Amino acid sequence: MWIQRRVGLKARSRGFHLVTEEICRQLPELARLSVGLAHFFLQHTSASLSLNESADPAVRRDMESYFNRLAPENAPYFEHVEEGPDDMPAHLKSALLGSEFTVPVREGRLQLGVWQGIYLGEHRNRAAERTVIVTLHGETA
Repeated sequence: MWIQRRVGLKARSRGFHLVTEEICRQLPELARLSVGLAHFFLQHTSASLSLNESADPAVRRDMESYFNRLAPENAPYFEHVEEGPDDMPAHLKSALLGSEFTVPVREGRLQLGVWQGIYLGEHRNRAAERTVIVTLHGETA
């Protein structure tokens, strides 16, 4: 079975957001896979998609703090500033964290670790809805 879905994520404030449930709710076909893979691809260059700690919200706040220091707004060496002071740092964060990954599927569920969840890293101050292309491949039950 091959299925490809365009999944919309609601607009969010800047920061790291746990979106595992929001994504999975839009993938009813996931339940049909006995074994397979789910590939997630974020169609944006100023946000990121990654896997990380799902239990403690402090991790998401610490991630935001760290990446804001790593790629600060208004750095005098940025040339790409026409779209605002948050734009170039957003592109850097997206490049560092990435925009895609693959997760194994078994018995209709993503095989995430106990403490893993899917993060949307929203790196713009005023972002719109984000789109994730999800490709499911595997054997049906």
